Amino acid sequence: MDVQRHRQASPAPPCAHELLFVSVYHSGRGIVVPCDASGKVDLDSLSERQRNAYLGARAMVGREYFYPTVQQAH
Repeated sequence: MDVQRHRQASPAPPCAHELLFVSVYHSGRGIVVPCDASGKVDLDSLSERQRNAYLGARAMVGREYFYPTVQQAH
């Protein structure tokens, strides 16, 4: 019997940084997504909901959100 083994993709390591989009109009509110130290977001690692929120926030920079900042993840 020939058994094929498929290597499972190892889970992505937890991100040490996050990209924060702060709301222009609602103090204390915003969108946070995991990223690397340079602010690059791996879209493939995000859930559909996170991806939609990230893309929406990115499109609304300057109108609904301030420019994002990279910070250490909590």
